[in-house]
Amino acid sequence: MKHVQRWLDHNSMSDPAGHAAAIAGLPPDIGVLNAIVQGLLVHSDWLAEYGLDATRLQGVSRMTLPVADRLDDILQRDGQSLQIQRPPDRRAIGTCRDFALLLCSFLRGQGVPSRVRCGFAAYFGNGWEDHWVCEYWVQNTRTWRLSDPQLDELLKAILQIGFDPRDVPRQSFVTAGQAWLNCRAEKCDPNRFGHGDVSGPWFVKVNVFRDHHVLNGRVTSAWDGWRDAPPSKRLIEAHEHPLLDDLAAHPEQALVDVAPGWLT
Repeated sequence: MKHVQRWLDHNSMSDPAGHAAAIAGLPPDIGVLNAIVQGLLVHSDWLAEYGLDATRLQGVSRMTLPVADRLDDILQRDGQSLQIQRPPDRRAIGTCRDFALLLCSFLRGQGVPSRVRCGFAAYFGNGWEDHWVCEYWVQNTRTWRLSDPQLDELLKAILQIGFDPRDVPRQSFVTAGQAWLNCRAEKCDPNRFGHGDVSGPWFVKVNVFRDHHVLNGRVTSAWDGWRDAPPSKRLIEAHEHPLLDDLAAHPEQALVDVAPGWLT
């Protein structure tokens, strides 16, 4: 257990601050916690599916908020218990990282080692889509398990999800490092990994750094600004390969703070 103790500690983003007591009182069941998260958030890319007018919410920020601030906002919208599922129009709008971070905070608050992971999911389309999930420690099997709290009953039906979101198969979600190693070993086509119309080795590299940062308590980082990178900066130099190979194989190592190429 000693090697996972570090994942019990909150960072500045996962710390619920004044909401700690409420979180500690939540049911200690991963499925129930997933449902609670789903009743508090709605994903910015799926507004229409939840009956919300996306055209009226186009200016909604995709910025990931600290859990304490997120819960403040949620309770200002609707002051009922966190266990009460809000209708979509009274939920906070976020992204997959907000779902994963909120679940991570809930689990840490109940003494379960947990961490947010950045990688790629195969269940949003034909390729591997940029995605974030929560990874939590299962003590009786002494293994890490993946949970995707974004996958509620509506999305499971739309996406035809056949697995249990409490235990996402490793062949359905790969961490960024594993994606990088698979591509380097020519087991996968790197052009099938990406976000929207941006894909390829460079984007996998971006997520390798983002996963490495989040495992060092930096849920957000300069690497989130990848959309600002001009085409001339969306590349990988040969000298970067050894570092990327090392970070991919050992993403939990002490932070290697490398600035994105478009900022240097």
